Amino acid sequence: MADVLTDGEIDERAPEGWHHADDEIVRTYEFDEYLDGVAFASEAAEIADEEVHHPEITIRYDEVEVSLTSHEEGGVTDQDIQMAERFDDVR
Repeated sequence: MADVLTDGEIDERAPEGWHHADDEIVRTYEFDEYLDGVAFASEAAEIADEEVHHPEITIRYDEVEVSLTSHEEGGVTDQDIQMAERFDDVR
């Protein structure tokens, strides 16, 4: 079981563009074309499946919102921060 990060640790360690909301970290990625967002969401989903750590992904016309939390631990953990970094690398 992973340790839940404190608010301060999350604020310090969350990648740029991610914000802390309740028990998760969230980022909205913007795209010029709908299918670019869909392609990003598909790549993010493949990473999530590899890691067995599945975010909420909301696809809109010109943006994709990703929310990460460790449900079993009840908050944000190191794994969420690492996943956020990997998603940023895809973008």
